[in-house]
Order: sequence, then C-alpha cells, then structure tokens
Amino acid sequence: MLEPLRVRLRRFQFILGLGFLALMIGSVVSVSLAYRLSTRVEDLPGELPRLVIGIVLQNLWVLGALPLLCYGAARILELKPLSTSLGAALSGEFFVLSLDFVRDGMEGLWSGWEAAVLRLLAFSAGVFLSHRAVAKGRAASARTAAAAQARAEAQKAEYLEFLREAEKGGERSAPSEPVGEAPPPTPER
Repeated sequence: MLEPLRVRLRRFQFILGLGFLALMIGSVVSVSLAYRLSTRVEDLPGELPRLVIGIVLQNLWVLGALPLLCYGAARILELKPLSTSLGAALSGEFFVLSLDFVRDGMEGLWSGWEAAVLRLLAFSAGVFLSHRAVAKGRAASARTAAAAQARAEAQKAEYLEFLREAEKGGERSAPSEPVGEAPPPTPER
C-alpha cells in the first residue's frame, strides 16, 4: 500500500535534486561567462541589450544545464516530461529566489517589469527545452532498447543455428558401435 507513495516520493526527490544540480552547474558556467563578457557587455549601447544578456546568463542553468541533465536522466529513467521539466525548473527557481530574498530582502525579488518579463520568458523557454529533452531522451532510450532487443534476438537465432549444426555434425560423426567396447567374446567349447 505504501510502495506507490515511496516511488512518488523518490521521483519527487530526484526531480528536486535535478533542478538543484542544474542550478549549480549552470551557475558555475554562467559566472565564468559573465566574467569573460563583462567588459564587452558594458560597452554595448542602451540598457535593453545588457539586460537581455544578463538575464540569459543568470538563467543559463534553466536554458542549458537543465535540458542536458533532463535528457541524460530520461535516457536512464522513465520520467514524465511535464512533471520532470516543470518540477526541476521550479525547484531551481525557488532556490534562486530564496537566495535573492536572503541577500537583498523584498527588493531582491523585484527588479522592474522588463527584468520580470524577461526572466519569465527565460524560465518558460527553459521549461519548454527541458520538456523536449525528456521526450527526446525517452524516445532515444526506446530506440536503444529496441535495437538491443533485435541484437539479442539475432544472437539467439545464431546460437540456435549453431546448436542445430553441432547436433547434425554429432549425428554424422557418431560411430555405429560404441567406442571403447569390445564385441562380446564367442564362447569356446
């Protein structure tokens, strides 16, 4: 009775961990890119291009790392595309918002309409990309399983053919008299 609940709980924990891992990996990459691009981005004219690049770099975890992790996980496990992509993205975003709130208070959660809309667009695009990655990962896993099944069937047929040939060869080479036994002696009178 409790087993379905345990399975759901494990899946929920896995999805939370997937979002957190994507956040950590994406943050490392985005900090490295932001450091390298900082002088070039500052030289751009206007505020909007800098804001767009900043939002993309901040959400690199949901736009790049999460879809890659979802694809890899879907190749191994049977995951549901919508719940996996949305759950992992929400868990990562919740952690980001929690850090922003702890660091800057309520001001850290709101940085203007333009930034909020761009963050929502980046989040939505990341969920969409992750959804497709899970679907493609499941399809690739199914193709791999079908190919492995076909190879196993071919190998099984090959082994059966080898066994038949060995049995035929054994029948042909079998002597009419058993080897090692002498004919019975004739009685002497």
